[in-house]
Amino acid sequence: MLNALANHGYLPRDGKNISLTRLVSGFKESINLAPDATLIVGIKALQASSTGNFFTLNLDDLNKHGVIEHDGSLTRHDFHSGNNHTFSPELFAAFIAHFPGELISIEAAARARKDRLVVAEKTNPEFKMSSDDTRFSFIETASYLMVFAKGVNGEAKTEWVRKWFEDERLPYEEGWKRSEKQLGVGDLLAIQKKVEAVV
Repeated sequence: MLNALANHGYLPRDGKNISLTRLVSGFKESINLAPDATLIVGIKALQASSTGNFFTLNLDDLNKHGVIEHDGSLTRHDFHSGNNHTFSPELFAAFIAHFPGELISIEAAARARKDRLVVAEKTNPEFKMSSDDTRFSFIETASYLMVFAKGVNGEAKTEWVRKWFEDERLPYEEGWKRSEKQLGVGDLLAIQKKVEAVV
């Protein structure tokens, strides 16, 4: 999500020295995410900061293994592979194949998340997911379901999710609009619990 926000100019396009304040305003302006929800990611992300200032980070800092980046990413290979930061068309194809229809249900999103973790565990001899990593992976899934919601039962529009992952952009051209209702931590955690219940 952060790369997409930088690509649109909601965060610095060079991805450098992003403050928590800028992160909060960028998320609010772009997807109408409330500060409390932004802080779930923001405070954790600052733990990887290489700027020399605990209150700022570079987008590249998010590649640091074991902070936000974790094994079993939906679109990136594990740290063990030697490249945990480049988008993988192969992994993305396996992920998006779970969603042949127009909408992504919570159940389908949860299965895609679970299937990726199973494959990563089988193929990575150094696979490691702490309970915090696992929880965060469910929050990631809940995030795209919430931000790209289209249906009435927590579904996300498949095309919008595809463009966000594949092109690292918000799918304005495909008809997506930011939620008029501010999306808070309660909304995010409610979807996360539903995802977790399926897995």
